[in-house]
Amino acid sequence: METASKKESISRTLNWMKCLGNVWCKLSAVNLDHRHFNDLTGVYIVWHAGPNPHVVYIGHGIIRDRLLKHRTDERIQQYADLDLFVTWARVDEPDHEGVEAYLAEKWQPKVGERHPQSSPIQTNSPW
Repeated sequence: METASKKESISRTLNWMKCLGNVWCKLSAVNLDHRHFNDLTGVYIVWHAGPNPHVVYIGHGIIRDRLLKHRTDERIQQYADLDLFVTWARVDEPDHEGVEAYLAEKWQPKVGERHPQSSPIQTNSPW
């Protein structure tokens, strides 16, 4: 019998997006005017390539708005010479913070001092 103190494990399977040709999208080049981004909310991951690829930022919200902002965010753009890539997944709003919290704990992004204090919701990674 399970005790009340044991937390229920929650998980989600996400469909991480790529660009045309099934390639990872460059943050600077993804067409954010495309209708795909109309009313799209969810979570996203920005990372850099280079000899030692690393996650730069993990966030959630209205994907178009957030990615537009990150194109000019100096904290993120300092890695532009290593090529910045992005992927995103549609996530229901009540789960945004939990999914972000899980991904941030797993990937330890270089930028982002605030991560949700929500209970992590386990999910698949894009890689």
